[in-house]
Amino acid sequence: MADKTNEFLGTGRRKTSIARVRLASGSGKITVNGRAFENYFPTDAQRGVVTQPLTLTGTAEKFDVRVNVSGGGPLGQAGAVRHGIARALLEADANLRAPLKAEGLLTRDPRMKERKKYGQPGARKRFQFSKR
Repeated sequence: MADKTNEFLGTGRRKTSIARVRLASGSGKITVNGRAFENYFPTDAQRGVVTQPLTLTGTAEKFDVRVNVSGGGPLGQAGAVRHGIARALLEADANLRAPLKAEGLLTRDPRMKERKKYGQPGARKRFQFSKR
């Protein structure tokens, strides 16, 4: 189905965020959840994270990017979008695998929040020990 519409799909994940990315040939416009990319990610650091795969491969002006992202916070969402864009670029052109893999953009970051344990206030923290 992606071949008929000339769209390339990629799913990115980071922490609890999931991003569904669609790449279509265009002028380089990025839309996130129906909003402009600059409005959705207000800081330059977040924008840099999102556009890293496009600038690395030199395809920033070749594709229009549409993203649906949900879950997590702003930084987790930015990481999920980056992962999704990298996967979609790989689907668009298999020759981009080497530079994307060298930068570690195809690897899903496995770090998640550790769950709280019973009998203690957090995942690792313990209640104060009283000897007497």
